[in-house]
Amino acid sequence: MASSVGNEVSVASAVVKMLEEMGVQYAFGVSGGAIAPLWHSLENSSIQVIHFRHEAGAAFAATEAHFTSDRPVVVFTTAGPGITNAITGLYAARWDGAKVIFLSPSTSASQRGMWAFQETSAYTMPSADIFTTGKLFHYATTLESGEQLPEIARRLVLGLARPGGFVAHLSIPTAVQTSTAKTSWSKVNLTAPGVTVSEETVSECAELLSKEKFAIWVGFGARNAAKEIRQLAETTGAAVMCSPRGKGIFPEDHPQFIGSTGFAGHKSVLRYMQESRPLYTLVLGTRLGELTSFWNPAMIPLQSFLHVDIDPEVPGTAYPTAQTVAIQSDVKLFVRSLLKHLPKSPIGTQQSLPKPECEIFSSLNTGAVRPEVLMNAIQQVIVDGSDALIIAEAGNSFAWGNYMLRFAQPERYRVSTGFGAMGHAVTGVVGAALARNGKAVAIVGDGAMLMNSEVSTAVKYKIPAVWIVLNDSCYNMCAQGTTMQGFNNLDIEIPQGDFVKIAQGMGADGIRIKTESDIQLALKKAMLSPVPFVVDVVIDPTRLAPIGSRIENLILQNTSV
Repeated sequence: MASSVGNEVSVASAVVKMLEEMGVQYAFGVSGGAIAPLWHSLENSSIQVIHFRHEAGAAFAATEAHFTSDRPVVVFTTAGPGITNAITGLYAARWDGAKVIFLSPSTSASQRGMWAFQETSAYTMPSADIFTTGKLFHYATTLESGEQLPEIARRLVLGLARPGGFVAHLSIPTAVQTSTAKTSWSKVNLTAPGVTVSEETVSECAELLSKEKFAIWVGFGARNAAKEIRQLAETTGAAVMCSPRGKGIFPEDHPQFIGSTGFAGHKSVLRYMQESRPLYTLVLGTRLGELTSFWNPAMIPLQSFLHVDIDPEVPGTAYPTAQTVAIQSDVKLFVRSLLKHLPKSPIGTQQSLPKPECEIFSSLNTGAVRPEVLMNAIQQVIVDGSDALIIAEAGNSFAWGNYMLRFAQPERYRVSTGFGAMGHAVTGVVGAALARNGKAVAIVGDGAMLMNSEVSTAVKYKIPAVWIVLNDSCYNMCAQGTTMQGFNNLDIEIPQGDFVKIAQGMGADGIRIKTESDIQLALKKAMLSPVPFVVDVVIDPTRLAPIGSRIENLILQNTSV
């Protein structure tokens, strides 16, 4: 079926129409003269355009909007520094497995090499990876003529239909944006059948898992299979643990849940592995990377990993010396098939499974707020008392959130443990709140909040984002971590900012918390606020965040060169 794009429109208009047909609802970016024709076409389309304050913030927000909406999101920038500013956020999108299409301009052919303003060409910028398919982009090309559009459309559609993430870059010279597109293209079905293995392979896995007790290790890639994983666990009696990004996929209040692994993980997991190490561990949708496993040999099962992932390169990579049965499959399809081959009654039901430790404070301090008390209040008011999404920032904010917050539903907790860019949550929360048309909450440090927040963007577009700032006047993960590594007297202090005044100066609202008795009321006020809201919490910087496992792993790396 031919697309409705005709022969008498500009390339900019044709590209935008192509994006509309691919299901794009949002375009985030920062404008400029070189992108003006394309920007104008976006503004006059069905796509909602959000004009950000920084290109990296736009890209981080696009990642979170994708995961919230399950649709591809566009990021646009102007030439030169607009492109380089966006790269960190685009790397994060690729590492996290988002689907993002990056649109940028480049210098027109007749002006290349002549020192054009913000020249973007092979004369001034490295083309490898930025403008070509590689480590940053799954697909990248420069559109020099409207005649390329059919092939570009085909490549984009196939990429978006593939399982997992897809980050593409379409560079369009300014002169080409206003040229005429004389071609049309055929629509390609954006959906693709899920990848799964044969019934024979599933049967073999079922036979192994039926022999004796096993554990299930759940990751972010299993987020669409929560119902099936719970059924599998309850059918088999398996112990269940999760990666940091997998929190909530299996209910953390379930009696078979033994804890979160890796960074700021729970000691209950290692206790289980020491006391009741399973014969097999069924790994579902996690790479078992550093912040999920620390490559700890204590996590290796007695016999083998059965590692299910859509990416065939994942199984066996984190633990190359451990026996691994590699299974390339969509997690949901695999678990559904597996259930058909397993007995209906529990196999070797686990007894006395260890539980994640839970620290509750009954008394309140009159001094600075303890982070643990703040997390308890967030659990009560936001996790248990609302359906809001929570995004934790890189650093101690993530450590506290991962260790102390408990989720009973999937897709309510987000963190970037791959690229781990500071500034992801303070800006990503805007994209998440917009795409879910409701509250999204970022738990962040003062360092990240000073780095690159998009409070002003949220104000302009009336996006109900909430920032909870752990204000301790320092880069505290760096401070605590380097001290644990034996490095002292480093410059980690930050002059204390008043983030409520800053927010109010941009049109948002907020409240400053200096004592623990004020926390509950402040969080409730934030969740009821119709405008963007900042909760600035002056916390006790001496409370040690649960980052010991990360530091121990760094020390080990320094001694194993």
